[in-house]
Amino acid sequence: MTAQFPKLILFDWHGTLVDTADAMFSAMADMLPLLEELGLVKALLAEADCANEADARLVRYIRIFRRLHPRILAERRVSRTEIFNAIFGDNREAKRIAHAAYNRCYRDHFGKVRPFQDGIFEYLSALQAAGIRLGVATNRSREFLDYELKTVDGGRWQTLFSTTVCADDVSEYKPEPEMLERAMADVGERAGEHVWYVADSIVDMQTAKNAGINAVFYNGGFWEVPALRLAFSGYKTLAVINSFDELFDVLAESAPDIVSRVRPGPFKPPEPPPPRIEPDWHPAVARLSTPDVILFDWHATLVDTLDAMYHAVDDMLPELAELGLLKRLVKPEDSRSPEDAKLVEYVQSFSRLHPKVRADRKISRTDIFEVLFGKDEEAKRIAHKAFNHHYRNHYGEVEPFEPQVRAMLKSLRLLPLKVGVITNRDREFFEHELSAVEGTGWSELFDAD
Repeated sequence: MTAQFPKLILFDWHGTLVDTADAMFSAMADMLPLLEELGLVKALLAEADCANEADARLVRYIRIFRRLHPRILAERRVSRTEIFNAIFGDNREAKRIAHAAYNRCYRDHFGKVRPFQDGIFEYLSALQAAGIRLGVATNRSREFLDYELKTVDGGRWQTLFSTTVCADDVSEYKPEPEMLERAMADVGERAGEHVWYVADSIVDMQTAKNAGINAVFYNGGFWEVPALRLAFSGYKTLAVINSFDELFDVLAESAPDIVSRVRPGPFKPPEPPPPRIEPDWHPAVARLSTPDVILFDWHATLVDTLDAMYHAVDDMLPELAELGLLKRLVKPEDSRSPEDAKLVEYVQSFSRLHPKVRADRKISRTDIFEVLFGKDEEAKRIAHKAFNHHYRNHYGEVEPFEPQVRAMLKSLRLLPLKVGVITNRDREFFEHELSAVEGTGWSELFDAD
């Protein structure tokens, strides 16, 4: 059935009309380390409550590392709205706090904006010439949209839109329909098939459905056909397009004469990012011999105890002078790298970890003490003892590093090999955590610890 020729086409902004991915991912990199400070770590969805396995993996990675997985950064497909919906579910207050924090971080990066593909101005001008009114409906804040609209393509787009509606113009973020309803009200249109929303995410398609208008999916994330079929199993879309030229193909089905009169181009369609190539150590490509024994580290391999570990280090470092360790710190000029020297200098000056160390969540207390005290084994012994004293105030919260760790360990027990744990954790803490993880413990899963 031929679609009704539109009177109004509303567009999403990022990922449809413009590319602001660099700024968006930079702001996300600044915002995610603030989750604990914002009180949002406990608001993360339980992995069992996530919509799918991909969302569960995203929650797990963010909970552990407070950053996005490298594959998400490489593929550049998902928006911050999709990320927040995936990790916070229906918790509107958590998402409100997360969006507000994101906007604060985005102020340090916005302005990096360019047309998503060649010819956007010409295509939008042709739509106007065809008698179609145009608008923008975006989760972008008004502060940022107005600036980017003045900046992109020399500011030529400002006169093309009859309405622009931003997240702070309404009370709810997408997928609530309020944003699209406000845009239609601005130009005196009611919902119906004569209004189209052209956008690049499943959330946008749901928003159009909730508003009672036609949805056109702009495949700015370069999703392949099987993934699109799976994604749209619950949503009806008018069309899936890979370029603005294909949007005119859809329009021509209902009004060929009008479209042939105004149609520009064609312009070059957007190009996908280069494919992600796994490194040679990745499990998909690595070649390993069959082992007789597998020994696991504990923290950050089988279980996640990062929060307790960093809290204990924070409590212990202010005692360096009292412990006689401040004067035993490695001299910054004797450090093994500039990064190590910066860590030593910061601890010398402030008796705490640099915020970036906590934000990166990459190094253990053993790594930290190696950097701070080098070859001074006695200093490290004193530091570990002090750490253990403070760790008693924080340990006990222990989660599997991934949801299927127990299943993996049980499967290993069926193979002809031995399984063990070696860890710098004190036995007092290790045995408590071993018996506490997942409520029932994993003691029976190891031959040695």
